[in-house]
Amino acid sequence: MNAWDRVREDIAAARLRDPAARGSLEIALLYPGLHAIWAHRLWHALWIRRARFIARAGSQVTRWLTGIEIHPGALIGRRFFIDHGMGVVIGETAEIGDDVMLYHGVTLGGRTRDHGKRHPTLEDGVAVGAGAKVLGPITIGAGSAVGANAVVTRDAPPDSVLVGIPAKVRHRRAGEDTRAILTAPEYVI
Repeated sequence: MNAWDRVREDIAAARLRDPAARGSLEIALLYPGLHAIWAHRLWHALWIRRARFIARAGSQVTRWLTGIEIHPGALIGRRFFIDHGMGVVIGETAEIGDDVMLYHGVTLGGRTRDHGKRHPTLEDGVAVGAGAKVLGPITIGAGSAVGANAVVTRDAPPDSVLVGIPAKVRHRRAGEDTRAILTAPEYVI
């Protein structure tokens, strides 16, 4: 897939996930989450080619411009969308699958200073609500939803709902709407 096809795919993903999106031009020009992802692709390409200082410097410029910090070492899948974006932090060893969505203030961070894998893995189709913190080398299974302001420090199986501090895990109920979980999470499971 060439770069223009990826850009079109990213814009289509934003239109699908953001009910406030009015058009492709608006999304392309005014969505800092997309700008951060597009810049990350460049910085990540430099990172894997061992131009690490330039990649880190570029990621910091992107952070200053968008309010979104994505380490150039992070692995990010297709159709990734960050809604609103301000305050999002994605660590160096984070791995993000396809069709993942994050809201503002989300941290995919570490809990240790050890070398190696220290940030979370979000499998395909995961949605993470505003202000949530997903910490450590854990895996959030495909199709899961992390509620707003949850603090997740343990693995979760696919199709889970994670809410609370510390987050408790339950399986998604049949027909349960992801947006409802993310915007009005229940804190008692």
